Amino acid sequence: MPARDLIGPEPSLTTVVLLSAGAASAQTEVTAWSDLNIRSGPGPMYSIVGVLPQNQKAVLEGCLADASWCEVTHAGTKGWSAGNYLNATVENAPISLSQRDKRIMMKTITYDTTEESAAGGLATGAIAGALIAGPIGALVGGLAGAAAGAAVAPDPKVITYVTANPLQEVYLDGEVVVGAGIPETVTLVPVPESSYSYAYINGVRVLVNTNDRAIVHIVR
Repeated sequence: MPARDLIGPEPSLTTVVLLSAGAASAQTEVTAWSDLNIRSGPGPMYSIVGVLPQNQKAVLEGCLADASWCEVTHAGTKGWSAGNYLNATVENAPISLSQRDKRIMMKTITYDTTEESAAGGLATGAIAGALIAGPIGALVGGLAGAAAGAAVAPDPKVITYVTANPLQEVYLDGEVVVGAGIPETVTLVPVPESSYSYAYINGVRVLVNTNDRAIVHIVR
């Protein structure tokens, strides 16, 4: 199945480089609101090739036309991250790339879909819904929210149980981050003798607060 059929309408095969106004030749640096997956392609079905840690800088290479997914380079790893969790600084204020702020200029580059397999492969399956944006995904007045969700450091016994009891993978539209909510279409499996449940979503095991279905820890 073609990659675009899995994650929504076919986007343009071009990407855009976002550069600060008046600085078209300068590199644009971005930061992530939370630890953010770097994937081999622009979508949740692509394999994870790295992680952009919260508040660490990455070089922005370009974005899809709607800035939903952006190509970044961090610590020698080049790949794609969800644009709504990436900030650029404009006039000393963090702006989510997904806002496509007019103060940020855009220059188009091409994205070659024929390189998908070479870049790390593409998982297949059906999208079972969409992740529910939590505190990280909330945009207030067009500015990126500072809240990073309710991350926890679970008991090692919980992590051992989750890793020792694998589940069938589920694919959801959007990116897996701490603070995002799991829709009711996904069955959560309780972790014995704890207040957590877990699931295997978009290539990662996620620990979830059973009461509100919010991701509180990502098992890497």
